[in-house]
Amino acid sequence: MSDQEPDRPSSAAAHAPGSAAATQRRRRVAVVKAVLLVVTLAVFTLAALLLPLPPLEQIRAHLAGAGWWGPLGFGLGYAALTLAPVPKNVLSIGAGVLFGFGSGLLIVYTAAILGASAAFWLGRALGREAVERFTGTRVAKVEEVLDRHGFAAVLGVRLVPVLPFTAINYSVGLTSLGWWPYFLGTLIGIIPGTASYLAIGAYGFESGAHAELALAVLGILTLTGVALAVRAHRRSTATDV
Repeated sequence: MSDQEPDRPSSAAAHAPGSAAATQRRRRVAVVKAVLLVVTLAVFTLAALLLPLPPLEQIRAHLAGAGWWGPLGFGLGYAALTLAPVPKNVLSIGAGVLFGFGSGLLIVYTAAILGASAAFWLGRALGREAVERFTGTRVAKVEEVLDRHGFAAVLGVRLVPVLPFTAINYSVGLTSLGWWPYFLGTLIGIIPGTASYLAIGAYGFESGAHAELALAVLGILTLTGVALAVRAHRRSTATDV
């Protein structure tokens, strides 16, 4: 038995280089994925900034002759633009002008959910591993809060219409928050703000209660979202104490 004792350290040492090599490979894969995510964001951003949008009347003329392909193309374009950090509220107002309130709301809401889902999974697939490997415990506090208040946290930030939609999509994908709290929080949280911007586009050029109500809702949503965020922060602080 004692003659076999010296073989154990040498066996462990033999496995150590392989383990270190595997760790290095995983780190390289994480870096490559993170770089790919940054490049993807850059491509979407450059495309959104460099490809000129035609005037509104020209878009309206194209849509009039495109049949059902018009709303479908607009929706797919809107979803694609949610992957780039460009203002979506302007597009929502434009959809209200082009399609009216009811049809525009259906198109924009569906497209926003599609784009938010795509950005979440891009962030999760390409950036999550890098966050785990290179941030360590530095984001553990944020992820702990999200795990406890995931749905409420997502709902709160979605209710604030001035917060950057695209940044939230990717950022949540980089965390450990599950898909369903994110999806349900987004599904419910974007309805009031989206409807308000659509109403501004659909009724904003007419004097009446619709546009005034839309602006009032946007203001209330902003205050409500801030209040929810402060409340969640206080709860988290009280729990830690």
